[in-house]
Amino acid sequence: MKEDVSMKAFFQKYSHGLVLLYGFIYMPWFIWLESRANLPYHVIHVRPDDWIPFLEGFIVPYLLWFFYVAAALFYFLFKNKEEFVRLCMFLFVGMTVFLIISTVYPNGHYLRPDTFERENIFTNLTCMVYEADTPTNLFPSIHVYNSIGVNIAILHCHNFKQKKPIRIGSCLLMVSIVLSTVFLKQHSVFDVITGIVFAAFMYTLVYARSAVRIGEAKTALSERARRV
Repeated sequence: MKEDVSMKAFFQKYSHGLVLLYGFIYMPWFIWLESRANLPYHVIHVRPDDWIPFLEGFIVPYLLWFFYVAAALFYFLFKNKEEFVRLCMFLFVGMTVFLIISTVYPNGHYLRPDTFERENIFTNLTCMVYEADTPTNLFPSIHVYNSIGVNIAILHCHNFKQKKPIRIGSCLLMVSIVLSTVFLKQHSVFDVITGIVFAAFMYTLVYARSAVRIGEAKTALSERARRV
């Protein structure tokens, strides 16, 4: 009986975690998009893409993205409900926009190298990524967009205000993930730019406006306190 009560209390306390069920919408939709890779699509390419070399070592931050996003979601889920909700809003709105764009505007690129100059653990991991992920459905880059979103959440959260190593580490990891998308030839520079621009737009909606509202609320409370 006590276990039932404790489980009920647990689910009530963390009921906001139910928004993670969004994954059951995103994944089937994304898999369906990937299944259309053999269909005609618009080619994404800008001139700087030709100047950027393939560097297999960037597979490490590219793969760390999965841990980075998942770790942030679960940390905020249990440690900071407000930041969890904001982060989910930021991520899921962007991911949905990405799905819609990919649905109505099929796109892809021809940037991946046909062969590698050398064979090592990094190129082997890159081959695995290439096999699992088609060079389609590119912009805005979710790797870029979500990395920026997680970093914003970490920098914004009061839990990390006094934890400079974590804040710096997050910034470095975010930058390395963004760079990995082009050095691995997973994305065009265009995808990176659109990911950054869209993240900046979403920041104004999810974080900047809420900060203004909080500031206004504090000012109103201060004025009331003075009157009393």
